[in-house]
Amino acid sequence: MNDDERQYPEFRLRLPNGGPYARGRPTNKLGDNGSRSFVVYAGQPVRPDVVPSFPTRVAAAHMQREELMRQGRIKPSEKWPGWLETAEAITFDSSSRAAAVLKGHSANGWINWKTEDGRPLGDFMPGMWPGPNRPWLVRGSNVSGLDLVQRMWLPEGRVTLAASRLRQGVEQGISKDQLRMLVQEDYETTATYSQKQQLAEEIHAFLSRIKPGDTICTISGGRLYVGEITGGAQQTESEGGRSNLQRPVEWQPDGYAYDELPEELQQKLSVQHDVVDLSSIQALVDGLGLSDQELVEEAQAKERDPSVEIQLATARRELELPEPTDELAVDLLAHAVEWLQEVRDLLWDERQLVFYGPPGTGKTYLALKLAEFLGGGPEQVKLVQFHPSYAYEDFFEGFRPQEDPQTREVAFRLTAGPLRELADLASREGNRHIPHFLIVDEINRANLAKVFGELYFLLEYRNKSVRLTYSGDDFALPPNLFVIGTMNTADRSIALVDAAMRRRFAFVELSPRTEPTSGLLRRWLAREGKDAEPADLLDALNSRIDDSDFRIGPSYLMKKGVYRDGGLERTWRTKILPLLEEHHYGEGVDVEKRYGLAALRESLG
Repeated sequence: MNDDERQYPEFRLRLPNGGPYARGRPTNKLGDNGSRSFVVYAGQPVRPDVVPSFPTRVAAAHMQREELMRQGRIKPSEKWPGWLETAEAITFDSSSRAAAVLKGHSANGWINWKTEDGRPLGDFMPGMWPGPNRPWLVRGSNVSGLDLVQRMWLPEGRVTLAASRLRQGVEQGISKDQLRMLVQEDYETTATYSQKQQLAEEIHAFLSRIKPGDTICTISGGRLYVGEITGGAQQTESEGGRSNLQRPVEWQPDGYAYDELPEELQQKLSVQHDVVDLSSIQALVDGLGLSDQELVEEAQAKERDPSVEIQLATARRELELPEPTDELAVDLLAHAVEWLQEVRDLLWDERQLVFYGPPGTGKTYLALKLAEFLGGGPEQVKLVQFHPSYAYEDFFEGFRPQEDPQTREVAFRLTAGPLRELADLASREGNRHIPHFLIVDEINRANLAKVFGELYFLLEYRNKSVRLTYSGDDFALPPNLFVIGTMNTADRSIALVDAAMRRRFAFVELSPRTEPTSGLLRRWLAREGKDAEPADLLDALNSRIDDSDFRIGPSYLMKKGVYRDGGLERTWRTKILPLLEEHHYGEGVDVEKRYGLAALRESLG
């Protein structure tokens, strides 16, 4: 019995489509890039065909498989008709390469190779972080001025971290507390406190959390490169201290154009750290370069099961805003479904929209009803109303006094505001294809620069992330989060929005002078079976008001109380005329004579 047989048990690999098991064993031999080799015994089954993406997604494994078949080291099997088999023992650079060659598709050898009793190979490797494999971003395009991705990582099959001042002898699997103390001592005079904290987090992730089988992403020259970790971490001396921590990686041969990546992936990749956990968007990383149809075909080719659930395709379901219907137009009393379609298209293109106009034009009602239709229900809609004392801490997050239910003591705790809560809900797994809406009523009544803070940037650059003021988290607005604001243009005591805000929002007017508002009351009266006189009176009234921002909206006359005995006169006297009195304050205008019901009815004949 050799050393490998004494140290490691035998492992089995189940081949696709109900195929037989192949057997093999890891070795203690490390390749040039540090990956641990794996031996597949002679006479082991090999899948006869490969999935469609195998030559491009796992190019190195594909080329090795073709070469082994050309050499006769993989040949048609007599034991398993229709299959291939290994003619001799074959040593592969890694367990994943061995699994890929035998199965005919990309495979995580640390999970797929298992003992007789079902324990995966990864359980037998030292320093392995528990839990499923996950994707990571590690930056290497600018390490002390050099692009290590092109210079070392891709050609040598590695990923590295500088850790230039970290003492030698730090082992894989070290705890975070131990590492913090070492970083505190080794970087005592060369880094600030926050830099040392971040450095400890990144080194710990590289040494102890990243593990074989994990996916590694990096960016260089405007392209995203993806590979798989194939071995443990090593500490070594390097030129200029640029790559003292290293891990072996099998890189996919081609990168993906950064500008063509999904928006959520771009958001996460914009986080300004050297090591970033990408678990929240794992489905997007795993499906790179494959269309939904190709994902379906590949999943079925792996197991030949047409009923198999395509998890990646499900997770990648695209966000859609429903098309407005004739029924919606009738329900909202819109003059044409084409107008609703235009509003929907503006939301789709801009993600942020403001309904503006005088009071009583139905801005908030329309915003709520449209959001509920486009989002699929009220559960995806949250409304907040701005006011002069509203602040960033109320809107997004901040420290607020809270009482401990047990001790009854009051302490300041970080609390999420309505935007943060809705953004967290929208970005949950399974919710990303569902539109969510934040309605901001009276958006111009608050100091917008003060309320939005760094979110101003995110409203325009949806594919980026920013570091938050209070929590320090990296945050991006989910692509499925839409914002609809309402703005009163009649109240001159509140400021109109500034140019920066106008650039970030589309603006849609709701005014008594234009549709859908101008004919709204007449359509409502017809639907309710009421006389058209209130609509005639409102049209006559607005024709006498020169300033369009002070024209009267129809919602004042769309209430039940207006149509009780004396209701119209009462509403005109207590709701409408006071608005016009204020508008003409100091001008000496006889409001009753000019805008009263008697004067208007006389003008109508």
